[in-house]
Amino acid sequence: RDLSEMRDLIADLLESERLSSAHAALHREPTDVPALAHEVVRSLMATRDPSCSAPTVVVDPALPAALALDATRVRLVLRNLLDNALRHTPEGAAAPELHLSALPEGGVVIEVRDHGPGVAPEQLAHLSEAFYRPDGARLRSAGGVGLGLYLVRLVAQAHGGHWQVQLAHPGLRVRVDLPQAASH
Repeated sequence: RDLSEMRDLIADLLESERLSSAHAALHREPTDVPALAHEVVRSLMATRDPSCSAPTVVVDPALPAALALDATRVRLVLRNLLDNALRHTPEGAAAPELHLSALPEGGVVIEVRDHGPGVAPEQLAHLSEAFYRPDGARLRSAGGVGLGLYLVRLVAQAHGGHWQVQLAHPGLRVRVDLPQAASH
């Protein structure tokens, strides 16, 4: 497990460097976001205790079957948001929720809600900073190194979109808007 975590950390560091460079090139291709989401959920659940509740995935029927997005980076967004939500959902709490819906101008809204302890309001603005970990998550055993939401923000920006995090009482709600590329 430690080797796997180290490999993931190195991959995340390399991706953060690529995304933060001035020439962050996206590889946009027709992407089935719901299929990608279900793949990420299966992958994450395969590494968790069987008693852990899988995230609920809710797909808006108006969401197009294929969107011009960078599938690798959308996978990264889904993995980071869902992994955070699963990690911060206490035993016995409602399962995390993933909502996928269409942006009016084309693209996807990815919204993940957990039912965990949340963070102090003054920490919200810092959650997308590299290596920032709220006080309750600073123990190494809590997992993560503080790059997940930073990468989510960078992917949103690279797609010309944005991200937002809110307290959800209990837990957090993170919304990422990823517009698809304009048709040429």
